[in-house]
Amino acid sequence: ILGTIGFMLSVNVGITIVVLVVTPVSLFVASFIAKRTFSMFKAQSETRGEQTALIDEMIGNQKIVQAFGQEKDAIEKFDEINGRLQTCSLKAIFFSSITNPSTRFVNSLVYTGVGIFGALAAINGRLTVGQLSSFLSYANQYTKPFNEISGVVTELQNAIACAGRVFELIEEKSQVPEVENAVSLQHVDGKVELKDVAFSYVPEQKLIENFNLQVKPGERVAIVGPTGCGKTTVINLLMRFYDVNSGSISVEDVDIREMTRHSLRAGYGMVLQETWLRAGTIRDNITVGKPDATQEEIEAAAKACHAHSFIMRLPEGYDTVISEDGGSLSQGQKQLLCITRVMLCRPPMLILDEATSSIDTRTELKIQNAFAKLMEGRTSFIVAHRLSTIRSADVILVMKDGHIIEQGNHETLLAQNGFYATLYNSQYAM
Repeated sequence: ILGTIGFMLSVNVGITIVVLVVTPVSLFVASFIAKRTFSMFKAQSETRGEQTALIDEMIGNQKIVQAFGQEKDAIEKFDEINGRLQTCSLKAIFFSSITNPSTRFVNSLVYTGVGIFGALAAINGRLTVGQLSSFLSYANQYTKPFNEISGVVTELQNAIACAGRVFELIEEKSQVPEVENAVSLQHVDGKVELKDVAFSYVPEQKLIENFNLQVKPGERVAIVGPTGCGKTTVINLLMRFYDVNSGSISVEDVDIREMTRHSLRAGYGMVLQETWLRAGTIRDNITVGKPDATQEEIEAAAKACHAHSFIMRLPEGYDTVISEDGGSLSQGQKQLLCITRVMLCRPPMLILDEATSSIDTRTELKIQNAFAKLMEGRTSFIVAHRLSTIRSADVILVMKDGHIIEQGNHETLLAQNGFYATLYNSQYAM
């Protein structure tokens, strides 16, 4: 562009000024359209993301969709989002497509202006026909880069809109940063204290308020109550998956917000109702918490959890490769593997959240005996709906609406003939 301007100035300064005055109009037109296409490309990107999320959810949970007869609703929802995507895409593509023709039109006006002023100059003898011909060639050469730039600008708007969603995700804080000089929990005896804890997922909807609990090392604490009373939430707070809104939780007299998350969670062994397995061998899934475990240790843990027998029936035994989330394994078998994983690590503190919910009664009794041995001398938090699994707990906390309404061992709570007794009798009364 600069080189062409220099040659045009050497031929005729007046016509060159005309070219330079008219050229910014093409940039203004390109900028005017590009600014408006950005919002269209952003809407297109967001709608495409919404559609992709729906497709992933519907295909990934195909059995659930079919079980509840939601195929028609899923298709209708897809068609509605797809229609919005069509509208957004048509607008974005149309307006971005007119940018380049618009700048070409303006640049053609530049070429026309050069021709008219050059012809008048040639008639008056201030310019030769040869110079006019070369000037027209220079004018065409000068405007060509602007046409190419305008084409790139529209593509750039699309790229920026898409990149904006990526950077928004990258810049999102995954969790509250750890404090400076955070303590690393080294020796864990299992002393846990919750003091005046308050927490809610949604500020306007209260869940846990004024929650107080002192757990001595080696004590087994069971948490029971109706669905939605906050049992699993307490577990999430103990593991610091969420931070309390007020109050404090301390382990070994240290506030968990002042220690590293890694050292805190390393002190817990956790078995949830929802199993988690990754793609790999059975051995890989068992040794997640203890990668250097020997085959003898792995088999001993599996035998204690009564998982060894079904593992040996698999095609390759402990080297059998399973897909993400367990593949063809039954829910009970997947849960046995998760229990084996904890049994292998033998952490100082245990969290069992409906750990045997998918296991048959006979196997459950055997695993309860294994858990009883594992929990000896270890602080344990047990969440259960089946109250038979927590009768041997040292302390049973009965929760309702985020509060502890009853506290004591099994016999004491039955004798009180309160809420716990009602729950227990509803399960076992003849």
